[in-house]
Amino acid sequence: MASPKRTLTHAIAALATLAVLWLTWRLAASGQLLVSTATLALGGFAVYTYASAKTLAWRYLFPGVAGMLIFVAFPLVYTMQIGFTNYSSAHLLSEERARAYLLDQSEVDEAHAMASTLYADGSALRVKLTSADSNEVLVTPPLTASAPSKGAVPLTPAADTPLGAPLSLREVLARRDTLRGLALQRPDGTLLHYTGVREFGPLNPVWKAGGNGALVQQATGTTYRPNRGTGYFENERGEHVQPGFKVNIGLANYTRMMFDADFRGPFVSIFGWTVVFSALTVLFATAIGMTLAVLLNWEALRFRTLYRTLLFLPYAVPGFISILVFKGLFNQNFGEINAILDALFGVRPAWFADPTLARAMLLIVNTWLGYPYIMVLCTGLLKAIPSDLYEASAIAGAGPLTNFFKITVPLIARPLTPLLISAFAFNFNNFVLISLLTDGRPDYLNTKLPAGTTDILVSYTYRIAFTDAGANFGLAAAISTLIFFVVALMSLVNLRLSGDAGASTR
Repeated sequence: MASPKRTLTHAIAALATLAVLWLTWRLAASGQLLVSTATLALGGFAVYTYASAKTLAWRYLFPGVAGMLIFVAFPLVYTMQIGFTNYSSAHLLSEERARAYLLDQSEVDEAHAMASTLYADGSALRVKLTSADSNEVLVTPPLTASAPSKGAVPLTPAADTPLGAPLSLREVLARRDTLRGLALQRPDGTLLHYTGVREFGPLNPVWKAGGNGALVQQATGTTYRPNRGTGYFENERGEHVQPGFKVNIGLANYTRMMFDADFRGPFVSIFGWTVVFSALTVLFATAIGMTLAVLLNWEALRFRTLYRTLLFLPYAVPGFISILVFKGLFNQNFGEINAILDALFGVRPAWFADPTLARAMLLIVNTWLGYPYIMVLCTGLLKAIPSDLYEASAIAGAGPLTNFFKITVPLIARPLTPLLISAFAFNFNNFVLISLLTDGRPDYLNTKLPAGTTDILVSYTYRIAFTDAGANFGLAAAISTLIFFVVALMSLVNLRLSGDAGASTR
């Protein structure tokens, strides 16, 4: 006979299995076959891991592995998959849903529309319809506030029906939701729908289904066939209708980055600026941070702790606050920086309008935000240098510059290099600075997609995907994939250098 604990374990496993199967079935029913398959595999493995006595070690590893698959691997694979499609604001739907959307479109037959008047009949309502051409008058039976949601309401001649005074426009508007849900049937079988505040009329479908997934326009008889290369329903002249549908376009987004001259120009420029921006930021921040660390390491310097605290403040203040403060300081008309430059030299630089000045401003602000991090790193590394080396150098008559370039820099360069590569990778994707300070502007002129002279790859991708470029998610995903591989390559180099640095210290 099974123990109560074992019985409880089996019961929980059975419930978990049913939950996984139910979730998988719902996802599959909604058309998410890939997600449902992944859910079934991951959920099944989870049930087996925690229900079997043979997988004790995996019980501790499974949460971390599952989290990595769900929050790291799946978004990455999904983004890469989107990069091979034309997914955008014009191609959001699948072909089936786009076709169904077009088939649902209808237009009012104004020639057979009837004017409507609403009357109160006790607690119920009645709708009276009048034809302007034939003077035909029809009326509904009494309708409750919750009008019938299924079936049509029959209309009858209103010759002998007492109706009283019609409701005012305000009262009609208050019952508009009820009127929208009505389908009124004339004696000849024609259905009338709510088409305006004072009107009911028949709705004629704009499209009808054709063969092989085609659509036929009712008014002209023109056939629009699905073009699975462009993601549109198109006629023989190449004209298409909206909305389009999502299709796989292979490497088109990647070839566009390389071979479309109108796109390649800004893209190459932005890629180059991204590398230069990241490299110069690390260079300037390292130069300033290392210099300050060496100066503050001088034991004869009074108030070293106070200076170190004050110099660390830019790193302690939230970055977005500092960026917005600098945005005000660099304002051309009211900023303090231009006020000082105007007083001293009579100039007011257009920091946000001139591309060179805007890039210089970004480097200044980013260096200000980044040097405290390097200063703290170098301060710790300087403590690890034996003081005997400096004493021997002093006996040999070497000066401070010689000590710096011959002792300090060589000894801290190797352990500092992996951290500098990490800083380079961080600035390679420093979206917050670009977004808050310049928003990528000033823009390039005569480009197919909006692109800014101060954009870096990540902000350029954001603009393509979410702002003023038609929400081109497929192209943005392709650029994101490129960014991923560049950062991954830098991470591999970083790990290699970190390993070499660790080996050198042993």
